[in-house]
Amino acid sequence: MTSKNIARPLAATALLAALARTGCSAPQAASAPSSAADTATAPASATPSATATSGPFGGFASAAEACTKISEQAAGATLLPLSAAQGKTAELQQSKAELAETAERVPDSLKADFANLKDVAIAGVTDQTVFSSGKLQAAMAPVTQWIATNCK
Repeated sequence: MTSKNIARPLAATALLAALARTGCSAPQAASAPSSAADTATAPASATPSATATSGPFGGFASAAEACTKISEQAAGATLLPLSAAQGKTAELQQSKAELAETAERVPDSLKADFANLKDVAIAGVTDQTVFSSGKLQAAMAPVTQWIATNCK
């Protein structure tokens, strides 16, 4: 009974994550050069800010890298309880660490929302109601919206 209650929200969240990932894969390559061109024409002092967490891509070198990593980690956040349920402690700890690292690197406009997703997903490892209550879906919504808006 519990596995069905977990499986449905996980499946829905995985679907949302897959849609978000699909939306930012191919089209992103077309918009990355324009961003690179903007950086190339900017003064030399503006170039270091692109790699700072407050830059347009946060701590990522490009929009494509940011979109890919944020999409992957958002999708991975929904799978943390599965690692825990399967007793994959090392994998779970690595996933948590990668999620926390990504939360540090996302652009400032996404920091609070991604940190919330991270916290809710990690809470879901021990509290299965995070999924059945819709808390994870609510935390995922602004991240998915950011991906849809910024990863074209």
